[in-house]
Amino acid sequence: MTAVLTGNWNYPTKIISGPGRIAELGAICRANGITRPLVVTDKGLADTSIIAAVHAALKAADLPFALYAEVRGNPVAKNVDDGVAVYRAGKHDGVVAVGGGSGLDVGKAIAFMSGQTRPLWDFEDIGDWWTRADPAGIAPVIAVPTTAGTGSEVGRASVVVKEDTHEKKIIFHPKMMPVVVISDPELTTGLPAHITAATGIDAFVHCFEAYCAPGFHPMADGIALEGMRLIKDFLPRACANGHDIEARAMMLAAASMGATAFQKGLGAVHSISHPVGAFYDTHHGLTNAVVLPYVMMFNRPAIQDRMGRLARFLDLDGEGFDAVLAWVLSFRKSLGIPEGLAALGVPLDQADTIGEHAQNDPSTGSNPRPTTPAIMATLFKAAVNADLKAATI
Repeated sequence: MTAVLTGNWNYPTKIISGPGRIAELGAICRANGITRPLVVTDKGLADTSIIAAVHAALKAADLPFALYAEVRGNPVAKNVDDGVAVYRAGKHDGVVAVGGGSGLDVGKAIAFMSGQTRPLWDFEDIGDWWTRADPAGIAPVIAVPTTAGTGSEVGRASVVVKEDTHEKKIIFHPKMMPVVVISDPELTTGLPAHITAATGIDAFVHCFEAYCAPGFHPMADGIALEGMRLIKDFLPRACANGHDIEARAMMLAAASMGATAFQKGLGAVHSISHPVGAFYDTHHGLTNAVVLPYVMMFNRPAIQDRMGRLARFLDLDGEGFDAVLAWVLSFRKSLGIPEGLAALGVPLDQADTIGEHAQNDPSTGSNPRPTTPAIMATLFKAAVNADLKAATI
């Protein structure tokens, strides 16, 4: 067998999907040995009906619990450390992670670190660093996504900002995968249209970059293609009517599909978005949505053969790369996504630093074309200035 046909494939966890299924949370906790859960979420969700539904399900099952909601939009190590302190003080035995990417990532990191003695950064996704962890000290997680974007509910990692260096670090261990996901579209109906759009295109970027990443992974490719189709068909509906349960359910599925597919790899969209988010505290999904076409332009020579299949699968007008790019630009505009990062308050004053950080990002290794810090800086500047031609390098 040739090297090009060689790959390592892993697929995610049990997913409980459907309206109203948050009511099953208590039984799911008990079935997975969780009798005293710590509910982890972000500050914005703490006083919402979503957390009220989580609490009601746990109370109905007579499970004592506590709430930890000190999670930032771009989580930092202190959010994890403080959560671990609450977890240990309350003698909890599992985590119910609720929210978008931040709440889910911090919930998984708290469960992971709850029984470790080494510091968080010792488990960065570098080589075999994950083997430093004591697997017996990793608590189980039930994941409850409330946005359809990151797909963190089916991931084995957490993204945490290292504040002193402005780096987004990936903390990884195979046992960080949630044991069960409750994918209840009713929990996402209150999401505003602009957040629905930003998180939805985040899921699209996951699928797109996974599809374009080099390597032999036909299952990931197939899932990525179908994920992009679902987003094309259902994201506009979810934005137009937040209570469209079918659209919300399909978007939750697409988000999980994106994160399932990107085990194949991501690319320079994420490489650039990670330091931009770390330096300027921008919304990750929105940043990805803005950066996408500029990286597409750079990657064109390496991905254009795949664009013909994608254009046909999405039933686009026209053929190949030009059809896909034209649709991406039109789709973004229809959903109110800004054309450039300047609209998010991102300046050019640290372009070289962003380029260095982007080049060192773990996503860079699976970008379809080789990059350098200078290339990353150029793409960043193109994205800030909304200049597609400047990305043709």
